[in-house]
Amino acid sequence: MGMDETPINTQTSISKHAFLDLSSVSPLVFLYLLRACYAYGTCKASVKFRALQQQLYLVLLTNSQAGPATLIARCLYILPIFETDRDGFSHLVLSALSRFLRLKNKDEDVLKAKICAANLFLDIIGGTVVHDEGVLIKIVQVFDVSLTDIDKVMCDLSVKRNPKADTAKEVVEQYAFKLIEFQSYMTAVDLLIHFSISQSGESFLLKLMECRQLKAAEKWAAFMGKPMLCLLVQEYVDQKQLKPAYDIIKKNNLRQEFPELYHQSKERQVVSFYHSLKKLAEKGVWDIAEARANGDSQLLEYLVYLAMEAGYSEKVEELCDRYSLKGFMNFKESESNLLHRRYLNLHELSIEDICWVDEVDSLRDAISYFEECKVVGVDCEWKPNYEKGSKPSKVSIMQIASEKKVYIFDLIKLYEDVPSVLDECLTRILHSPSILKLGKSNFI
Repeated sequence: MGMDETPINTQTSISKHAFLDLSSVSPLVFLYLLRACYAYGTCKASVKFRALQQQLYLVLLTNSQAGPATLIARCLYILPIFETDRDGFSHLVLSALSRFLRLKNKDEDVLKAKICAANLFLDIIGGTVVHDEGVLIKIVQVFDVSLTDIDKVMCDLSVKRNPKADTAKEVVEQYAFKLIEFQSYMTAVDLLIHFSISQSGESFLLKLMECRQLKAAEKWAAFMGKPMLCLLVQEYVDQKQLKPAYDIIKKNNLRQEFPELYHQSKERQVVSFYHSLKKLAEKGVWDIAEARANGDSQLLEYLVYLAMEAGYSEKVEELCDRYSLKGFMNFKESESNLLHRRYLNLHELSIEDICWVDEVDSLRDAISYFEECKVVGVDCEWKPNYEKGSKPSKVSIMQIASEKKVYIFDLIKLYEDVPSVLDECLTRILHSPSILKLGKSNFI
């Protein structure tokens, strides 16, 4: 065995070890030397951990014929004697072994180590060896312990059977239920997923939702498949938690299963981007706002509108030139004229510019017109209801305006005559991410 000292910088150093032959080193001596290396020097704990993990990985790689995987499994058996360093050193040796096993994962040493790890798993859940739940999960994951491995150990005459469980699957399930009872939900999920045990899938998901274990619930639903993910989304919707529902739909490609929610999420995302750009523009940090737009033409056009509204003509010209944006007004005009043009004044409109919509043809014409607009204003009117406890009146009139035209929709008549066409037409406008809707109504 050799010891050397490698400087980290001019003030601190860490002692690194390199064993010439792991076959001549006992697990206990190995761990004591490892702890001595870790205790040496004045580096921060995280720096020491990374340096020692790298050195340990190289030791395992150099001694790949000397049974390194089995040695680590045996080390994990005796690590609980180091009370203060037990968890940290368990993660250290497991992380180094994980890197090693990516290259060496099918030889006799690894197969022997798997059985040793399966035996360790049974001893941990049986209480004869003390390890943290996180270490337990990492043991079965790194050594890739299977139910078959545990069954082999249980069939060994030297291992006592669990009187309440005859198979590895029953042992794992019982331990998972125990974890749930002690509210270690994520550990239970990780354990069941690793061993591909999916019984009580829906009831377990609802239990996780009830206990507000949302990350664990999503992980479990993803493991169970699309029907369970759909159930999770519906649970979120029923609880009016739309953001996590949107996130799951996007992450798991559930657009076809929840088309309306998907469109709402896209609209919500667009509105969020627009709101963010507006806040940045109000603070005058145009460069950050431009970077946030990330080259998106619709967001850049909105940024130009914000610059126009702020009277920042140089920024308007700069953005239009840089991104070849067409169709914007020449902004070299007086400030008074600019203020005048910020608003749509009714006296500037002719009778032809104000259109009443109460039948299907004019409805389709109006929607086709607005689909070519980048920004529209929306306003709604309804009859007030002053009677306490009564339901509010339905919207009767909707006004949608561009810079040049105003359309007034008689929603009551349209709903009576062509309800499906009305719904389809308004959806095309209100759900379109390419049209910025301005207004103060709750449905925006």
